Amino acid sequence: MDPDTEAVLDAIGPRLRALRRNRGLTLEALAATTGISVSTLSRLESGHRRPTLELLLPLAKTHRVALDDLVGAPPTGDPRVHLEPLRKHGRVIVPLTRYPGRIQVFKQVLTPREPQLVTHEGYEWFYVLAGEVRLLLGDEEFLLRPGEVAEFDTARPHWFGPADGVAAEVLHLFGPRGDQAVVRAGPQATAAAAAPETAPAPSTRPAPPRHAHPGPVS
Repeated sequence: MDPDTEAVLDAIGPRLRALRRNRGLTLEALAATTGISVSTLSRLESGHRRPTLELLLPLAKTHRVALDDLVGAPPTGDPRVHLEPLRKHGRVIVPLTRYPGRIQVFKQVLTPREPQLVTHEGYEWFYVLAGEVRLLLGDEEFLLRPGEVAEFDTARPHWFGPADGVAAEVLHLFGPRGDQAVVRAGPQATAAAAAPETAPAPSTRPAPPRHAHPGPVS
């Protein structure tokens, strides 16, 4: 085995131990979550057992980190970000993050389509980059222009798309379990008081049955 590969493998154990301790997990708790025995986890962390893909995948999922981050793979020398656009439900979706189980971030190009209210588990937040976006939320309707933001619980009936038949672009965050972005900073109270009055919150009404939702399809 070449020295570079040896160094990468040797660094995985300490990284696994640091991740576990930072999350406040015992070996027993981690074993219960991943299905990997306590003895195997201990040997991985101490470097007495070589990590395999079969062992690293459940650990990456439990710690909510990308596999590359867990392994600490060396850089390839190519600084370019290779994004792979997807076409789904009449729109172009460009995934910007690939962290399993976390809030996902996408850039979306919304193309004209017929409105159809849907519900599913999760929480959505989107920022309009270009064009105008029509948002239907329950029995309310909103028009968003570039620079404006919408956020809502996806358990409520909703749909959004271009407002005028011309494609629009949004930056879209989706929390698969209802996760919301945590705001740590914002305008001062005086600025907030001077801000124009926002539209009232949409009224709540019974939602139709929920459907499974693997990604942003609103």
